[in-house]
Amino acid sequence: MKIALSLGADYVATGHYCRKGEMEKEGKTIYQLLAGVDANKDQSYFLCQLSQEQLSKSLFPIGELTKPEVRAIATEMELVTAEKKDSQGLCFIGKVRLPEFLQQKLQPKPGLIFEVDADLPLYTQPRGASSSLEEDLELASTSIQYVPDMGKVVGKHQGAHYFTTGQRKGLNVGGTAEALFVIATDVDSNTIYTGQGNHHPGLFKKSLFVKSDEVHWIRQDLRIGNGQDLKVKARIRYRQELQSATLHQFEKGLFVSFDEPQSAITSGQFVAWYLDDELVGSGVIS
Repeated sequence: MKIALSLGADYVATGHYCRKGEMEKEGKTIYQLLAGVDANKDQSYFLCQLSQEQLSKSLFPIGELTKPEVRAIATEMELVTAEKKDSQGLCFIGKVRLPEFLQQKLQPKPGLIFEVDADLPLYTQPRGASSSLEEDLELASTSIQYVPDMGKVVGKHQGAHYFTTGQRKGLNVGGTAEALFVIATDVDSNTIYTGQGNHHPGLFKKSLFVKSDEVHWIRQDLRIGNGQDLKVKARIRYRQELQSATLHQFEKGLFVSFDEPQSAITSGQFVAWYLDDELVGSGVIS
C-alpha cells in the first residue's frame, strides 16, 4: 500500500470478499471492516491486522457480491479465469502444496510420532487451584506439555516443523481404529504427539492468550481496558464459523474465553473477534 500511495494512487483495491463501512463518532470518521455478503467466502479474517489508516485507503469491489455473481460477471467479460477452480493453496508460492513447499525450504529431520490415549488421566484431573479469574483463564489457555512417557511410538516423521496442531494428513500411520490427529508438536525434541479421532481431548481448549503487544484493534474506540471484558464472536482460522466468546483484558495480555471448547488452537496463528458482522480486533495466539 505504501508503494501504491507513493506512486500517486488514491486507493488500493483488493479482491477480498469483505466490505468497508464508514461512520462518524465524536466528529471523527471511523472505518469498519465488515464481512463479505457471501458468508461462504467471507475473507475479512485475512485482513484482521489492518489499521484505520490502511482501511481508509482500501477498496473491496466484490465484497457486496457472491462468488457465483463474480463468476457470471467474469464470464460475461470473457475473462480467462471465469471458470478457474478456487485456489486451495498459498497464492504467493504458485502451484505448490504447502507441505511440498515446506519440504523444499526446510531440511528433513527424522523423529518419532507418539500416540496419546484419550483416557490419559491428565485430561480429567484438575490442573491446579486458582484464586482469581485471571489464573483460571491462564490455566485454561495453557497447553499440556507432553513427554514421551505419556504415549506410545506409532511411527516416524521427517520433521516436526512440517506439522501443525489439528493436522491429519501426512502422518502416514495406519492400523488405528480412527484417524490420527496432531495434538502437539515439540520442535526442540523433534517429536509429534497424536490422538485418535477429531474428538480427542488433547485437541480442545476453552481459552487462548494474546500478549499485550500482539493485541490489535481495528476499532480503537472499542478497545477494552485492564479488568474489562467484552462479549464477541470469534474465529481462530479462516472459514471457521464464528464462535461465542468473551474477551478479558489484563495488564499482561488478553484472554479469549470461548463458550464451547475449540479444536486445534495453534500458537502463531490469528484469533479475530467480531461484533455482529464487523471485525473489530485480532491478535497473535501465544
